[in-house]
Amino acid sequence: MSELTHIILPILIIAMGLLIIRLQNLLAAILALGVLSLLISLEFYALRAPDVAITEAAVNAALGTAIFLIALKGVSARKGAD
Repeated sequence: MSELTHIILPILIIAMGLLIIRLQNLLAAILALGVLSLLISLEFYALRAPDVAITEAAVNAALGTAIFLIALKGVSARKGAD
């Protein structure tokens, strides 16, 4: 990967992190967190650590996002029942 990749990806990671902090909608924040995790996975791949990149993408981006979505659905269902 080129030097430009090592400059652009960290900037995108920081920008996505700041966006997540600013988002008011929880669903949008969860989806942005999944995108952030994919960006981190790309950075690991750019650093020549493909095993870590695959683990990051599988565990954090996929399972982490799914767990947060299930939790949000559970909270929304309880809130509607009250």
